[in-house]
Amino acid sequence: MRHTRVKRSVRGEGRAWTTRALSLLLMLVSLQLGSLISPAYACGCGAMVPSRESQVAVDRETSVVDWDGRTEQIVMRLTVRGNAPEAAWIMPVPHRATVELGDPGLFSELSVLTEPELVTRHYFWPRSHDWPFSGSGNVGDGAAAPSAGAPAVEVVGRERLGPFDVARLAATDPDALQKWLSDNGFELPDRLATALKPYVDQKWEYVAIRLAPRDTGNPLVGTLEPLRLRFASERLVYPMRLSKLASTPQQLGLYVLAAHRMEPSGPIGGDAPEVTYAGRIDPRSVAEDTVYLERLTGGKPVYLTAIEQSFPHPERIDGDHELRAADADTPYRRHVYENELLTVGGVPVWVLSLLGAVLVAVVAAVLLVLLVRRNRRLRTVPPAAAGVR
Repeated sequence: MRHTRVKRSVRGEGRAWTTRALSLLLMLVSLQLGSLISPAYACGCGAMVPSRESQVAVDRETSVVDWDGRTEQIVMRLTVRGNAPEAAWIMPVPHRATVELGDPGLFSELSVLTEPELVTRHYFWPRSHDWPFSGSGNVGDGAAAPSAGAPAVEVVGRERLGPFDVARLAATDPDALQKWLSDNGFELPDRLATALKPYVDQKWEYVAIRLAPRDTGNPLVGTLEPLRLRFASERLVYPMRLSKLASTPQQLGLYVLAAHRMEPSGPIGGDAPEVTYAGRIDPRSVAEDTVYLERLTGGKPVYLTAIEQSFPHPERIDGDHELRAADADTPYRRHVYENELLTVGGVPVWVLSLLGAVLVAVVAAVLLVLLVRRNRRLRTVPPAAAGVR
């Protein structure tokens, strides 16, 4: 397998040559996917392109990113909606990638490991859902360059993985591509070409994926099976630039596995990224079953950072997420607070307090009555009799 290289002219025609090569490469992607393309909907790692007169949108993208300083793995799961029975997905990668199906159970394991800690907060006076107002129980309200003999157009690899038809592409001669694609009558959305230009300038490659449900004719709806991509990378990067093509707000969830706590270098046009969990994890010693996490990491201890980010205006996205080590491996865990009526032995404390107050009042009243009676008796004793010893 050889790395894709897009050659650029040395002088005056450089910029036009690059743009032409980019357009040709994307047209090839379209042909390999076997359908005409329409304006793109985007997901964080690539463009989701439905067939003509269909629509598909990515509501949420959740990915596990594992990086050991040399190799990066991305296990990505998309939640989609729309009426498209099939769609194409183009993902840029910095180096040639291998692709296989991911393990859905990995996300369940990480969700359990990073779930918030439940903290109970007690309140004194009864609320609307407590007795005597409703009679109900307590309810919480928590919160390489190609060789000389390489063919001009080459499909490096193609695999069928579950619902995914994966094509890994290489092209070396833009003139041959131009003629071949023109003969086949394919067109290219201008917006997608513009968005992909930075990746071409960096000589990235592309993984083209055709998504189709197992039941032919049914639209792509819900959570799709995850895909696992593996490629060489000396820096931890999560491609996000193509999300600027999205027509709806985007939600990103990242589970980052590395040697240290990681953080994005910036918001890249979205809301400030929020760390929801940070802590060192040893898959072999945690109480929960982590067979899929062990499989991904090889069983070695890792530092897990969970990050959530919203992109209410996707058109403002201006780059990829580059993650770096934080200043310190400070652990963090969210707290979810459950409010609960304060009780003792199952009896609300406010009831005991009222009973206690009533008892104190009764005792005080009795003592007051006794004191008044005593004073009255003293007043009725004659002075002379009072002086007799």
